[in-house]
Amino acid sequence: MVWHGLLVRACGDPKAKPSYLIDKNLESAVKFIVRKFPAVETRNNNQQLAQLQKEKSEILKNLALYYFTFVDVMEFKVRNYKCVNRSTVNFDLTKNYLDLIITYTTLMILLSRIEERKAIIGLYNYAHEMTHGASDREYPRLGQMIVDYENPLKKMMEEFVPHSKVCNALISLQMVYPRRNLSADQWRNAQLLSLISAPSTMLNPAQSDTMPCEYLSLDAMEKWIIFGFILCHGILNSDATALNLWKLALQSSSCLALFRDEVFHIHKAAEDLFVNIRGYNKRINDIRECKEAAVSHAGSMHRERRKFLRSALKELATVLSDQPGLLGPKALFVFMALSFARDEIIWLLRHADNMPKKSADDFIDKHIAELIFYMEELRAHVRKYGPVMQRYYVQYLSGFDAVVLNELVQNLSVCPEDESIIMSSFVNTMTSLSAYTSVSKASLGLADHRELGKMMNTIIFHTKMVDSLVEMLVETSDLSIFCFYSRAFEKMFQQCLELPSQSRYSIAFPLLCTHFMSCTHELCPEEVILKFYLSLCNMFLDEMAKQARNLITDICTEQCTLSDQLLPKHCAKTISQAVNKKSKKQTGKKGEPEREKPGVESMRKNRLVVTNLDKLHTALSELCFSINYVPNMVVWEHTFTPREYLTSHLEIRFTKSIVGMTMYNQATQEIAKPSELLTSVRAYMTVLQSIENYVQIDITRVFNNVLLQQTQHLDSHGEPTITSLYTNWYLETLLRQVSNGHIAYFPAMKAFVNLPTENELTFNAEEYSDISEMRALSELLGPYGMKFLSESLMWHISSQVAELKKLVVENVEVLTQMRTSFDKPDQMAALFKRLSSVDSVLKRMTIIGVILSFRSLAQEALRDVLSYHIPFLVSSIEDFKDHIPRETDMKVAMNVYELSSAAGLPCEIDPALVVALSSQKSGKNPEEEYKIACLLMVFVAVSLPTLASNVMSQYSPAIEGHCNNIHCLAKAINQIAAALFTIHKGSIEDRLKEFLAVCITLFLLREACFLYVSVYKSIHKLNFAAPLCRHLCVMLEC
Repeated sequence: MVWHGLLVRACGDPKAKPSYLIDKNLESAVKFIVRKFPAVETRNNNQQLAQLQKEKSEILKNLALYYFTFVDVMEFKVRNYKCVNRSTVNFDLTKNYLDLIITYTTLMILLSRIEERKAIIGLYNYAHEMTHGASDREYPRLGQMIVDYENPLKKMMEEFVPHSKVCNALISLQMVYPRRNLSADQWRNAQLLSLISAPSTMLNPAQSDTMPCEYLSLDAMEKWIIFGFILCHGILNSDATALNLWKLALQSSSCLALFRDEVFHIHKAAEDLFVNIRGYNKRINDIRECKEAAVSHAGSMHRERRKFLRSALKELATVLSDQPGLLGPKALFVFMALSFARDEIIWLLRHADNMPKKSADDFIDKHIAELIFYMEELRAHVRKYGPVMQRYYVQYLSGFDAVVLNELVQNLSVCPEDESIIMSSFVNTMTSLSAYTSVSKASLGLADHRELGKMMNTIIFHTKMVDSLVEMLVETSDLSIFCFYSRAFEKMFQQCLELPSQSRYSIAFPLLCTHFMSCTHELCPEEVILKFYLSLCNMFLDEMAKQARNLITDICTEQCTLSDQLLPKHCAKTISQAVNKKSKKQTGKKGEPEREKPGVESMRKNRLVVTNLDKLHTALSELCFSINYVPNMVVWEHTFTPREYLTSHLEIRFTKSIVGMTMYNQATQEIAKPSELLTSVRAYMTVLQSIENYVQIDITRVFNNVLLQQTQHLDSHGEPTITSLYTNWYLETLLRQVSNGHIAYFPAMKAFVNLPTENELTFNAEEYSDISEMRALSELLGPYGMKFLSESLMWHISSQVAELKKLVVENVEVLTQMRTSFDKPDQMAALFKRLSSVDSVLKRMTIIGVILSFRSLAQEALRDVLSYHIPFLVSSIEDFKDHIPRETDMKVAMNVYELSSAAGLPCEIDPALVVALSSQKSGKNPEEEYKIACLLMVFVAVSLPTLASNVMSQYSPAIEGHCNNIHCLAKAINQIAAALFTIHKGSIEDRLKEFLAVCITLFLLREACFLYVSVYKSIHKLNFAAPLCRHLCVMLEC
């Protein structure tokens, strides 16, 4: 059939069509050649063919393949015509002979369907004549064949008139074809293919007098009968057996496959052929009656067959999976089942695009995937337990077949020497013996020894079970025809996914792609098919994974909704209803409906009640069965792993879901509370963990890949993560409102709290910053994410410090004098008046203090979370930090501090702040940088007393702080001083003593005020020089 592929590729595909046939400049010349074909006068028609002169060498070169393909077809026709007289006793010769006739017929019909055949042959011959001075030697015969076979069947009917022996081969199907073409009810009554219908004979080997015919293709037999009796139509009027066979085949189908997706409409073609033959009115009426029967009943008959085969193959596959040893004695049943199912699937595929409109429902089978799946399961059993079958039949051949054959040979009256030599090695040469004895002149004829012929057929089948299991699978169950029905293939797949009960069989479609290698030929490679159907297999697996992902997402959404009902915020209404009910208060005229409590959905009064969640779980389990059916599959040397598709889609969807559940709105700056997001993520993860019950995938790998990416600023696709979203929200929304005076940090509550203002905020700061929320944030972001949050906070602090240094540079002379004159009150008062931007310094230091206070909350939450998950590691780090020797080098100490900070432990010197401040480059020498750092502390010290004049500086014992957040100044002064003087290698304690000395002087210059104590409270937490703090307190109280 290589010619078929070449012809279809050459002329059937518009993209592969020779360019000369579509060139507008050559259109008139091509039409002239076609019109005059085959006798084209080139010498007298130079004007019409002048345009081809320049292209003759290229035409000769490019059309050679097409031309000689037609020549090959002609040679095949000539040789095939000579092979018509054969015996019908031997199965293999009869089958090959009939196949040869059908191939010949099919080829000539396809040849007549190539519209450009005359143009291609004529163009090539013209180019050959112009180049070599004479026509090609094959052209006269080839041209005549093209003309003769304009109507190929009509011509072949004339050729086959003298070959009446062809009918003998066809009539030999009188017992085989009707037995194969039974209805589903007849199959069911006979309990066809059932291993358990007769338990006592389950171990008996399946036997038949016509073993090879039991799994013979029904489609092939119909081609033999219909085309054979059309060519030898005379016997239809004289032999009732032939007529009955032909009518039965006509009633079964409305079209036959010629090649790939090329079909032949049998009723119309047969009627057109017989209408011009005298005395064939009865045959025409028979054709019309058969056509009506095919249209009315064939669809429903084949639908019922497929329905029966689904249950029969399921039973067969189930029994064999439990008892694979039965594959030995019942191998014939397996190959019969595969052949029957294959025939029905191909019939449906062929008729789906050529179905009558009035019976369209019979040609749409939404359960076809189930039938294909059980075929694949049987094929898998044969491949897996092939050695079992081979061992069984090796013993069978030697222990039974050899003995029976020996007895038959001994009973032969005549056994010539040639036959006895062949029989002596019967296992390896049984086919040769069968062919030899089928020859009409052979001394030992099978026609006279039918028992011997039956035994030979049986032995041949048994040898195939030993040597040719793979070839037998291809012969009986190859569905590579789907390769050429891509639209129907995809439609069947979509219907399978849409029907939940069939989704468990959806893996059958990717497995079918493994059949497509058998649809090509080494002389006719199909690279386009390879690329397209690799992508098709990929699409099938991708769609299956998407469907499973969508089901999982829906289940996760339901579970998140249920988890949300358990959040503390929902209990207020329940408590309120309980209080009102206890006090017998009326909530309204009709009363509000009582809210359902969480868990009500699990209370079932009737087991038949199915919730949406039940349906989702059922659909998911069905689809996951399909995804988990095979670990991998090989299609054209490419390995596909269905589970990896699901894993990949779960990672992508989990990533999007986590980010989506934050509900971040950039316009309104709204975001979900960390505790609520954590609850939803845990519910999501619980569902994903349950997937391992359905599919063998490593869900931990999914968690690691997704959750670790969420601890970074961007994920692997460059999209923002929850780390970046929450970091941005806390910095740009919450802390910015703190700077604007709308929110204050309450140390007693360890949270930020909204202050009463004219414009109320859209969120409650306490609900995002208390210890439970910060712990939830630490759970979500992890150490990496919290480190990124800290680095972002430190970047903001470093920008504030940079601005403070600019203010110091503006007042450097005054600050230098104040640093050395803190013991001279009059001079200090005068110098203080010369300072500028005092309020700005205090505001920026307060901002720094607020940021550091927020960071301390985050660090404390991180420490609590890590202590819960890895208590031994955290305690080891803490012990390591607490026992750093005093003489330890500062670089080594900073490494320890960095480790401790990553674990959420507080450090005397903040390593993140040191790194952030160290990155500032001003271009000044170290001495100047150190001087600016010292003056910065002086500037802050001389600015602090001004806070006493601010009413908002009043200390509140209830919150242990001030409404203007000046209680955060102590943390800012401590951390900034420690970081700056660690960088510049100065004494932190000396600088803070200097800071307090300057601060005392300025406090004493101010008038006595009760707010002095409040301001003192804001700085009493300075870590160093505690005695000075107490002295300052005494002085202020006096």
